[in-house]
Parts: sequence; structure tokens; C-alpha cells
Amino acid sequence: MTGSPPDGDIDTLLMMRTAQGDNPAFEELVVRNQAAAWALAWRCLSDPAEARDVVQDAFLKIYRAASHYEPTATFRTYLSRVVTRLCLDRKAKKRPQYMDVLPPVADISRGPEALVINAELRKAVRRCLARLPAHQRVAITLRHYEGMSYDEIAEVLEVSPKAVDSLLQRARGTLRKCLAAYREG
Repeated sequence: MTGSPPDGDIDTLLMMRTAQGDNPAFEELVVRNQAAAWALAWRCLSDPAEARDVVQDAFLKIYRAASHYEPTATFRTYLSRVVTRLCLDRKAKKRPQYMDVLPPVADISRGPEALVINAELRKAVRRCLARLPAHQRVAITLRHYEGMSYDEIAEVLEVSPKAVDSLLQRARGTLRKCLAAYREG
């Protein structure tokens, strides 16, 4: 390995130990990151079972490639790239499926009317997201749900930061139109 991990990135250090054959380090890496990986896959695929399969595939792929791992970015970025690629591959192989059930989200609003309105809005957002082209949906997910920077998204999608900006602008425009149609209907 020629690279050195970014300062304070415990996951990258765990991955480097995994590359040296330390299986307990990989187990800790999985425990630390499986929930975030599943959330990313779920947001990209809208199917909890598919998301679980993608996460298993991602960690298997990462484990098999551990001896070739180069810490050029944070492990989070590396994992996001693997999960995103697997999601894009799955989406390319099948039509989008729309989810009617969302995972529970904390709601600080009061009253049953607010709960119904918020649930309907979340459902509309999920449906509108599902209609976006795959790369736009992934860019929106990484930016707004995972909190990644344009540079991190660019690295995950293997495009320039300018392309990320373009993807996000197009996605936001499409989402605005879709949600406006939801409000009118």
C-alpha cells in the first residue's frame, strides 16, 4: 500500500488492517458501516430486500479486493462508490418500483392532520425521486440524505464536480415540477 489514510479516519485504518489479513478489523468495519450503507442502498433502490442484498454484495466485494485497497479517499467515499455502482447496475437491469411504505421518521409536528400531511409529502417525495434518472437520484441521495460534498459525490460517481452540479440542478428542477404537480393534484 502506497497511500496513507486521511487523518482520523478509523474506518480507513480498519480497512488497511483488513488488507493485511485482520478479519476482526473487517468485522468491525462492517458493524460500523452497514446501517449507513443500507440507508444509501435503500434510498437508491426503494426496496429494503434489494438494499440488503446490495450491502452484502458491497462488503463481499470490498473484502475480496482488500489486498488492493489504496486509501486515496475516506473509506466512507469508497464504500459509497461500491454501493452506488451496485445500485446503478441493479436499476439498469429492472424498472423502478414505487414504495408505499417508508421507514419511520421522527416527526416533531403536532396533531394527526400534520402527521397525515407529512406522511403524504414523504410519499410524494419518494415517488418523485423514483422517477429521476439513476445518476440524478444517486446525486440527490448522496447530497441531501448522506450529506456528501460535491467533490465526494464526484468521486463516488466518477464524474467532475461540475457534472455533479449539473446532475443536482436537473434533479432539483424535476423534483420541483413533480412536487408542484402533487400539490395541485
